[in-house]
Amino acid sequence: MSTVTGWVDKEGTLNARYAVQAAGSGGLEPALSLPQGYVTIPLDRPPGGVTPDGVAYEYEANDGSVGDLDGDGRYEIVLKWAPTNAKDNAFAGYTGPTLIDAYKLDGARLWRIDLGRNIRAGAHYTQMAVQDFDGDGRAELALKTADGTVDGIGVVLGDPAADWRESGGEIASRDRTGAERKPDGSLTAPLTGRILSGAEYLTVFDGATGRALASAPYVPSRGQGTDNPSSAEMAALWGDGYGNRSERYLGGTAFLDGRLPSIIMARGYYARTVIAAWDWRDGRLQQRWTFDSDTAPKGFAGQGNHQFSVADLDADGRQEIVYGAMAIDDDGAPMWTTELGHGDAMHVGDLDPTRPGLEKFGVHEDMRGNGGVGSAMIDAQSGEILWRTPSERDVGRGVAADIDPRHPGAEAWASNGTDLYAADGSVIAHTRPAQVNFAIWWDGDAQRELLDGARIFKWDWANQRSVSLLVAEGAASNNGTKATPVLAADILGDWREEVVLRTEDNTALRIYVTPYPTAIRHTTLMHDAQYRSQISGQNSAYNQPSHPGFTPETDLKAVR
Repeated sequence: MSTVTGWVDKEGTLNARYAVQAAGSGGLEPALSLPQGYVTIPLDRPPGGVTPDGVAYEYEANDGSVGDLDGDGRYEIVLKWAPTNAKDNAFAGYTGPTLIDAYKLDGARLWRIDLGRNIRAGAHYTQMAVQDFDGDGRAELALKTADGTVDGIGVVLGDPAADWRESGGEIASRDRTGAERKPDGSLTAPLTGRILSGAEYLTVFDGATGRALASAPYVPSRGQGTDNPSSAEMAALWGDGYGNRSERYLGGTAFLDGRLPSIIMARGYYARTVIAAWDWRDGRLQQRWTFDSDTAPKGFAGQGNHQFSVADLDADGRQEIVYGAMAIDDDGAPMWTTELGHGDAMHVGDLDPTRPGLEKFGVHEDMRGNGGVGSAMIDAQSGEILWRTPSERDVGRGVAADIDPRHPGAEAWASNGTDLYAADGSVIAHTRPAQVNFAIWWDGDAQRELLDGARIFKWDWANQRSVSLLVAEGAASNNGTKATPVLAADILGDWREEVVLRTEDNTALRIYVTPYPTAIRHTTLMHDAQYRSQISGQNSAYNQPSHPGFTPETDLKAVR
């Protein structure tokens, strides 16, 4: 056991039991027994319901996060339950409430939070920030809440009788997304079920009990200092008056002081963007800073993605926010903007080890506004565009991960072509993987594998094809065509990553564990601050895989 971090007992039986002992320790800890290749976590699936317009819905297990909620040294799972009538912001309609559960790995449920009728359900509304924000050894949970949210011990936040859902009508819109054209040619957006007014909060919850510890008004509000703005005011502030822009939220965590994580919550990315940093310290929730594209230099509006990433871009020990095509310094000051505009996917890490510092690879969709740039590799400290690929239309997906050991750093590919690029932008193959979704460390080498839906593939670089390594029978991915896992992360102590999927019937989660031994010895990836922060934000909107701050191909070395 001195040369490997994975071990297979070739003479073991299904009844065999194992234990592990830390070096220098006399105690034994039971080891996981995985005859099926995964850990099963039974779920308490909530009952469905019916919306005010008579539409029935059920619940599906959705995105997740992890944290040591009770201080016992083991991660617990924080899980979002999404109703089957969840809606994108562009579309009207009622939704069931979003629910948040916490589970121990044996399936014991610690608590349930009901976000209530005044938080709409969908990928863009509820982002879960889970970290030990105050350094007491137990993780907290930060969420956007509203009137009627019920915490983990049954206490209602705000006005329990408030119902801020629009009950009908339509509004003239400056934006075509989700709007309908009337016979006279004007554009309207249906309002039913949308939430465009009412109090909004940021709430910190105790990890062990789900009890609300503190709340503050969510920054920024929909209006200018009011919870009930007119449609004209919303359109002037955000770009439309029906919530397609103002109701897009992102969340995560960042080590802004280099010592303890801060809560990062954001609103807007198609036009105006506001990012707020908060600290939970000594039992108090305090705002650290606010960035607003309206008061920033020209070029910082409309640059956000459907997610943000976190990394120490300038190597000063404090993390910055890469918010799509722009970056915000650890003190909230604007850092750089490429003005390449909005995109659906991006990756931040040491993607090119031949260059100093970190890089960011992302895809874009504003072809008319950015000169036809479909994807680009960026110097993450300066914002310099290192190389780019062209496109005539929206590029929906792109990945950067080391899948070919013949070339240094990550390879990059996107849905706007069939070429596979080296980290320096050179074309290394005219055939790329068909999978353009998630990356995962799964087998025993330093390269990453391809996670897509409920399957894992390895890129056979010699023959330019994807080889199936795992088919998770009976499991399902989340978020429709995005086909993302509940979570993909190194959560069980090996440097390889586990993939958490829901069962098809939503009665359990499965934590799939690699069956491959490895000669590489490395600390858990969660010890890397960048990786940990990116894991905390992985659940946000359009989920993206997490990257560490080091160069994997040089740091993950086999023991000889």
